[in-house]
Amino acid sequence: MDRVIEFAFNHVALVGGFFGLLAAFLFLESRRGGLSVSSQQLTNLVNSEGAIVLDVRDRKEYGDGHITESKNIPFVKLEERIAELNSHKDAPIVVVCKMGQHSGAAGKILTKNGFANVRRLTGGIGTWRADGLPLVKG
Repeated sequence: MDRVIEFAFNHVALVGGFFGLLAAFLFLESRRGGLSVSSQQLTNLVNSEGAIVLDVRDRKEYGDGHITESKNIPFVKLEERIAELNSHKDAPIVVVCKMGQHSGAAGKILTKNGFANVRRLTGGIGTWRADGLPLVKG
């Protein structure tokens, strides 16, 4: 422990830069359009709070395998089809994409349109698959 403190005092610029980058990362992550949830947390949200799973992948990817009872609105059409979700404004909405890249932007769109409880699946459907959880085809 003494060596860590000694390192920090000897390399103030490195340690300060690290904490600055960490703060910037956390700030940007918090603005990505909702909290991140794991596959297990998503399952719990659906079962206990009636969360809506919004899959923003295109129709073909959705047809190849999706989470049971998820709603598919492709990311490129989300803003024009957002009215389809208006009846769920009070429910938690978990956004799912292929690898977690579009879910943040989709979450921002939802938040901008008055959805207060928006979350996103960490790692997208790829993580869901890797966790061995079931997908529905068709």
